Amino acid sequence: MNNASSALKVAAGIFLTIALITIVVILFISAQEATKTAQNNFSDIQTELSQAAFTVYDGTTISGSQVTNALRKYKDKDQFGIMIKTGKNPAGQWYGNVLKTDGSVEHPDSRQGSITETLNEKSPEYVNPSGKFKATIVKDNSNVIRGIIFEQ
Repeated sequence: MNNASSALKVAAGIFLTIALITIVVILFISAQEATKTAQNNFSDIQTELSQAAFTVYDGTTISGSQVTNALRKYKDKDQFGIMIKTGKNPAGQWYGNVLKTDGSVEHPDSRQGSITETLNEKSPEYVNPSGKFKATIVKDNSNVIRGIIFEQ
């Protein structure tokens, strides 16, 4: 009887150990899934926040001084271009990268435009600080913002 009691105690101990290990494994797997979901959500939020700065320019009318401020802020941004079309220069001038119609960068190694020309009143690239410009966002095929077009 003593042997049977000892065997039952050992079996119960083994059963409890297996149950505990199973619970720990299940918790670990669910924690991994929760971590992956949290990482994906964080990545989405990060993308939204990085592009939120440009939503100010989406389909709005802004002043020429805001155009030059945007140019100063984003002209050196990688894979990004700004087109400014003025009354003097209706064809426009790219600053930073030149973008294709699909939003991709035309010549990744060449940067264009000089901000000093936008301040020179005699230049065709001059941006009148009190002028009004219609802003349009340029997105690529992946729906990533690649540029802004300002048209007077």
